[in-house]
Amino acid sequence: MQGFDAKFQDFPDYIIGITKEIWEDRGIATLHHYYSDDIVVRSPGSVVIGNQNVIGATMATLAEFPDRELLGEDVIWSGTPEEGMLSSHRILTTATHDGDGVYGKATGTKLAYRVMADCHAINNQINDEWLIRDQGAIVRQMGWDPKDYAAALIDREGGRDVCVKPLTPANDQPGPYKGTGNDNPWGQRYADILSRIMGADIATVKRDYDRAVQTEYPGGFTGHSFGSVENFWMGLRAAFPNATFKVEHQIGRDDAMMPPRAAIRWSLHGKHEGWGVFGEPTGAEVYVLGISHADFGAVIADQPKVRREYALFDETSVWKQILLQSGQS
Repeated sequence: MQGFDAKFQDFPDYIIGITKEIWEDRGIATLHHYYSDDIVVRSPGSVVIGNQNVIGATMATLAEFPDRELLGEDVIWSGTPEEGMLSSHRILTTATHDGDGVYGKATGTKLAYRVMADCHAINNQINDEWLIRDQGAIVRQMGWDPKDYAAALIDREGGRDVCVKPLTPANDQPGPYKGTGNDNPWGQRYADILSRIMGADIATVKRDYDRAVQTEYPGGFTGHSFGSVENFWMGLRAAFPNATFKVEHQIGRDDAMMPPRAAIRWSLHGKHEGWGVFGEPTGAEVYVLGISHADFGAVIADQPKVRREYALFDETSVWKQILLQSGQS
């Protein structure tokens, strides 16, 4: 871990360790140390530039959810300490809505939801980030429908003309990380699987997923077997049938005491032209940023397949894009 604090034994230890230090140990001031001054943090809902803005957003979240815990389920990573490393960090978050904030007046609602974050780090600092929270799971647990929440958010932010605009290629900002991951075969295999599914080869699900696959999808939905996989990916693709699917970043890992696994950051960019998970087609141009993790394994010898899949995109940000363009808000 050349260039990193000696207290971290490896990169996953660094990522999980600083996350706990910042959020649970209230070391918010350490963001001055661990995040670069000009960091770019992209989430589906917005683009935030600069460490000071990250600090402000962190304090606002902790004021609204003071008991928030971030349980690191996995860190799938690539690169070297000398050249820089990219982590795809999967977190299960628990929190209680005990403060007023972006989700409205405090309700006391107890939440559990996932977050996925791709972070580039070098010399003990993170300087580029892609962050996806399962907003669909959060708002559903608080009694909202994601579409209704998006409409209310537009109103709270001052209306269509002045509200915060979701992430799109037009408002994205370049950061220092230009890598595309590694060439590990598990990353390539998972990228190929997703590309085939997005290319309408739905038969790949029964070829490449274990019959007992466990799935964790947006909205906090847990599923099992082929039907869950097919319904999720087809429902998304059907809504944007002519959109361009792109693998933005891929990582594969073979680590001791862990299953072979992969992390893919992907995008889907095009028009809402089909009936799918976003209802009646509106023709709105939508950009979907997603991150997916897969664990591989062979229950039957020599037949490794996807045994667990975790995928995230922000449903509320997709709805916000649709509402802003369709005039429904």
